Amino acid sequence: MKKQLSPEQQEQLLNTLKTRFEENTHRHKDLDWAKIQTRLEENPKNLWSLDQMEETGGEPGVIGYDNKTEEFIFYDCSAESPKGRRSLCYDREALESRKKYPPKKSAIEMATEMGIELLTEAEYHKLQEFGPFDTKTSSWLKTSSDVRELGGAIFGDYRFGRVFVYHNGADSYYGARGFRGSLKV
Repeated sequence: MKKQLSPEQQEQLLNTLKTRFEENTHRHKDLDWAKIQTRLEENPKNLWSLDQMEETGGEPGVIGYDNKTEEFIFYDCSAESPKGRRSLCYDREALESRKKYPPKKSAIEMATEMGIELLTEAEYHKLQEFGPFDTKTSSWLKTSSDVRELGGAIFGDYRFGRVFVYHNGADSYYGARGFRGSLKV
């Protein structure tokens, strides 16, 4: 699979990201779009990953800057779990363990193919600081190995004015559960 965008696709994506950046300044105080765009143009692979996030309904947006790694941070900021990433079990092991009606893919596999990471529980809570997300859906979250070894995985949503993080069998999948990703640039 070609992991590079044409110049026209790059320009269109950059315009979309810039518009979203300007419309959501509450997510990224004191950041300069020109610096972010330069960083993106220097690394076409990151642009490809952001395009994958966009194409699957994630509406990637800048939510901050990591001073330690000197990277800009993008999260999926769609109101609900991205439509193009729903009905997935958690990982390949869970997918292979399903005897009846397995989904087509797993969240971990799809994120890896896209070049992004699933949000952690802490990142999911940070996202929710910018407004309620997943009020009708839920999103798989990166799960610790001790929970995963017992057959489970965690997911989050926003209900009743607060964030909930739950557990489920990693092999479960639902039409209203997808995953949210992050990318550092």
